Amino acid sequence: MNYQLLLQLAVQGVLLGGVYGLIAVGLSLIFGVMGVINFAHGPMMVLGMYIAYGILVLLGLDPYVSLLLVAAALFLLGYLVQATVVNRILDFPEAMQVLPLVATGLIIENAVLLGFGPDPRSPRTALGLATLHLGPVMIDVSRLMAFGLAVIITGVVFLFLKYSDIGKSIRAAADNRVGALLVGIRVDRVNNFSFGVGAATTGAAGALLLPLMATSPHLGHDFTMTAFVVVILGGLGSLPGALVGGLILGVAESVSTIMVPATMKQVVSFALLVAIMLFRPQGLFGGRA
Repeated sequence: MNYQLLLQLAVQGVLLGGVYGLIAVGLSLIFGVMGVINFAHGPMMVLGMYIAYGILVLLGLDPYVSLLLVAAALFLLGYLVQATVVNRILDFPEAMQVLPLVATGLIIENAVLLGFGPDPRSPRTALGLATLHLGPVMIDVSRLMAFGLAVIITGVVFLFLKYSDIGKSIRAAADNRVGALLVGIRVDRVNNFSFGVGAATTGAAGALLLPLMATSPHLGHDFTMTAFVVVILGGLGSLPGALVGGLILGVAESVSTIMVPATMKQVVSFALLVAIMLFRPQGLFGGRA
């Protein structure tokens, strides 16, 4: 076995896994607070990629800088979706919660298609061709930047939820909605804010992915499935679990290319999904927030 190649693939998997974790953090947060699975998650991430692309083309701002603007735009979109759609279906049976969010995802996907056209976009960024050498391992600087920022953003969200007053209100509403109402917490507004934060982290992940891959309006469904696999691996509602699940999935997909074509990496993802649901259905972190 070529151990240098194995180490190279493992490092690439860790770096991509950090971004996978950030993609899944938003989905895990929304499920943890509202108990709703956001089927528009992938299209929201793709919208974040296109907003970062538009800012790069029009203003020349690199995605690592514009991700704050992208996150702010997706926060507003998420807040609006929660206030106008999700709050009205929270008490519906789970099967009836699916269709409005699938429809929201399709609306976002087709809006992107209308605005940018069907052709893939692959912009050149300042660090697009930069590499570092660490012993026998070559590290893509764009992946390293994406990984570092993804870990920082995940940590900031975790600390925000744990220590801020708004974060404590979010956790109270997630633990006991009726109890939160009785102590005066405006649960609807807390839900709006939570969905906004989840969408903002998704938009930031989209901006970080833009230098790593070509974007297309139809990528969203693949990333929705990737986020599902990650949150189930880590445990629904667990933010640390989302990050760890992303790292596991990233390494598994990358290392598996030694044995299977890269185009079949989703086989590995879904094999992991089946295995975790058979042997530890609560996920590695058991749903702890």
